[in-house]
Amino acid sequence: MKITEIKTTPINIPLELGYVWSVGVNQGFSKTIIEVFTDDGFVGLGEAQSYEHAKLIDEVIAPRLIGVDPFDLAAAERLCLPEWQSARNIDDDSLTRAFGGVEIALWDIKAKALGVPLAHLLGGAVRTEVQFSEYFAYRENGENSIQDVVDYCLRKREEHGSTVFEGKVGFQDALTDIRLVTALREALGEEATIRLDANYGWSLLTARRLVKELEPLNISNIEDPVLGYENMAQLRQHTTIPFSTHEVNLPHAVAVGGPDSFVANIAVLGGIGGTLRFVHAVDVMGKDFWFYSGDSGIMTAAYIHLTAALPSIRNPHQSLLRWQTMDVIEGGGFRPHNDVIALPQGPGLGVRIDPDRLAECHQHFLEHGPCESISARDNGQYHRLPRY
Repeated sequence: MKITEIKTTPINIPLELGYVWSVGVNQGFSKTIIEVFTDDGFVGLGEAQSYEHAKLIDEVIAPRLIGVDPFDLAAAERLCLPEWQSARNIDDDSLTRAFGGVEIALWDIKAKALGVPLAHLLGGAVRTEVQFSEYFAYRENGENSIQDVVDYCLRKREEHGSTVFEGKVGFQDALTDIRLVTALREALGEEATIRLDANYGWSLLTARRLVKELEPLNISNIEDPVLGYENMAQLRQHTTIPFSTHEVNLPHAVAVGGPDSFVANIAVLGGIGGTLRFVHAVDVMGKDFWFYSGDSGIMTAAYIHLTAALPSIRNPHQSLLRWQTMDVIEGGGFRPHNDVIALPQGPGLGVRIDPDRLAECHQHFLEHGPCESISARDNGQYHRLPRY
């Protein structure tokens, strides 16, 4: 089998309402959908983290992979990426991230050719359902007060059986954050899981005060409470609440005693092979791992298959799936119910592109530009909600 063509399509995944976070308002995500074609008629699906990776794949990666056996993942990686020692000297991981999206498609081809689900190639499924969180935040023209956010979470529990909630803090004053989390705990009860995502929005001084107030509220995790592993290590002295981070420097984390968990994306880690290596290393070092959200159904399916096959992924993944208004796969995308999504059936990733939906997401990108360009600022000012 040989690779004959690699097609990239930049897309937008808009959100129904923009959500407020520590640097502004996010209104959606822009990705690159990847289709890898073979001479045997198989088509593998992948997804790169950014629309900017389309050009890199077209100009650098695709020419190197045409004619290569898609089963030979080691050869594909060797042709596309510098050796590990060289990569450490390059302050640009965009090639690794772009290749990571293509590499997902190669795994999809391999599993489809063998007629098995991807999880089967990864050792077999140890679970058939994978946990995802519900998400909460202040949103433009939506939840604009503490009570609004509380009511939203209660509706999701009633409508979808949600018991795991993660949401944005760190963009208003500390007292408002405490009031929000206190109200959520009181309304949702002790049985609900509450995780917070501060996106570096707190200074170390503010975070020290906040964790003392949050400790009695049984918070399961705070993501990126302060900037950098060193600050997290200092904050660790003041609380037992676990911390997670999007920064994926495991040796540094272990050396300074910073985060307890890593939250990443398959393409960011260089593909499924790189993710397997990273997750195993994280587990050996006594840390945890889960995936973040803001992806199409292709990447979400890859998350589910990996999680189904890896016992060491024990925690619910982040999920903005409920807010995403467009997707590229048949059926319109995944949505959790009772905190879980079932493992897709069928060979490979178990999902198929809907050509009309892909065209719609691409047209949104062409007409509106990438979501990143419209999400952060308005007339030079950060979006802020009024204080309460």
